[in-house]
Order: sequence, then C-alpha cells, then structure tokens
Amino acid sequence: MIKRKQFIKTAVTGAISMTTLTAFKHFTNELPDQQRLMPVLFIGHGSPMNGIEDTAFSRRWAQMAKEIPTPAAVLVVSAHWFTNGTKITAMDFPETIHDFGGFPPALFAVQYPAPGNPALAKETAGLIRSAKVELNHDWGLDHGTWTVVRHMYPEAEIPVLQLSIDYTKGPQYHYDLARELMALRKKGVLIIGSGNMVHNLRMVAWDKLSVQGYGYDWALQINEQFKTLIQENDHKPLINYSQLGREAALAIPTPEHYLPLMYTLGLKAGKEPVSFFNDQAVGGSLTMTSVKIG
Repeated sequence: MIKRKQFIKTAVTGAISMTTLTAFKHFTNELPDQQRLMPVLFIGHGSPMNGIEDTAFSRRWAQMAKEIPTPAAVLVVSAHWFTNGTKITAMDFPETIHDFGGFPPALFAVQYPAPGNPALAKETAGLIRSAKVELNHDWGLDHGTWTVVRHMYPEAEIPVLQLSIDYTKGPQYHYDLARELMALRKKGVLIIGSGNMVHNLRMVAWDKLSVQGYGYDWALQINEQFKTLIQENDHKPLINYSQLGREAALAIPTPEHYLPLMYTLGLKAGKEPVSFFNDQAVGGSLTMTSVKIG
C-alpha cells in the first residue's frame, strides 16, 4: 500500500499512470483536500508559430506549468474545433492536426504524441447533462491545443483531450455547460479554454506585428473592459458581449475565439483569485491576454 506522503509526491510529479477508469478514480479519491481543485486557464494562443518559436508568450506558458500542480490530464476547449453538437476526443492516441496553411514546413513537421484517455472522455461526457456528448475518434489535437500544451508539458506524458464548441449555441449555453465540468477540477484535470479575447484577423496591421504591444485604441479599450469584468466577477456582461458596443463587435466579429473564455469563467468557484498573464496586444487587433483562476 503506497504511503500517503509518497503518493502525494508522486502525484505532483505526474508519475502516476492512469490507464483505466478505476485507476483514475482511485487517483482522484486519494488527492489531499488542498489539491482537489485544479486551477483553470484561458490562454490566448495567437499565431500557430508560437508553437515552435521561443517567444515571451510560449515561455510564459512553460512557466505557468511549473507554477500549478501537475495535472492528471488536460482538457482543452479550442477555438478550432467548432462543431454541430458537443464532442470529445476519445481515442487512445489523438493525432496532431495541422489545421492551417501558409506556414513554414517546420511547423507542419511538429508532432505532439500525448496520449488520450478514453475512460476520462466517457466520464466527462457523463458529467454533461445539458447536451448529448459524442465520443469522437476522428479529430485529435488541433493547433489551439498542441501549440500551447507542448510548451507546458514538452514530454507529452500527460493525457490530453479536446472538447468541441457547439456553434449552434450562444455564450450562455457554453457558460452553463462549463459549470457541469466542475467535478473534473476536483479530480486534478487542468481545463484550458484556448482562443483570444480580441481576435479580428481582417483588421490586423501586418506591418506592425514586430511592434511589441501594438494595439488599436478600440482593442486596448475592450480588452481592459473584459479584464475589469473578469476581475470583478461580473460575468453577465461578458456572456452578453453583443451589448457591449462597437468595441466588442470589432473584437469579436465571429465567436469561436471568444467562446472558450466562457468555459474558463463558468468553472470559477466563488471567490477564487483571478490573475492575468501574457497581457499584450499583437498586430493592432489581437490580444494574447490570458487568465488564471485558482
């Protein structure tokens, strides 16, 4: 029988292998109380090139992984899996998806061979009562996931799953669905919403990409408003962002990069602390602003 002190040390280093649902539940049942609520993140992922480049953003992702407990698994809600209905990856080994074009061959050559966890996928689907969740074996890890997670966990030893975003539903639906996943935080699962708060590719100032922190006035203004609302735990205006005026309309011309934020906010418990990182504009009309809850 493993001693409690030894078990905790092993859990934190991520050395426990969970290949069955029984093992997973045993692992989570043994977690001490102070480790039962995993932090939750929203990460502005930006350009796919962040996946292979040593940037301030990618370095901060790597540092974040050192600041939080080692997760039992990672579940990512990526802006790049926009589906009719809700799906979750349920294969043993999800493929690395290169869902972009026009980038250097080195980016297409990247493979992130993290395992999946079919048992956890099934358990997660069972937690969601507001929708029927399809166990998917065809998708994998798109660049909203692997470009970030490979910096956080470069050894690819931690199981990684993706949950899709149902494009037929509005922000309130996604916020409420996220709340059904709260039990996963108690089981050591790191849940990440991956998108961008301000994401208007049509208005990017391509000639300003190398200008650090360059942002249009409207982008900087709405980004600050988003942060204030998050800090004040005032989620209703963020859910009803279409009522925040012109700046919000410019920041969110389409919802896919914003909706992952709803999952992060929906998973906030009470008065948990909130902090921001990678809080910087890029190319005028994008922000990399990221959120840590817990």
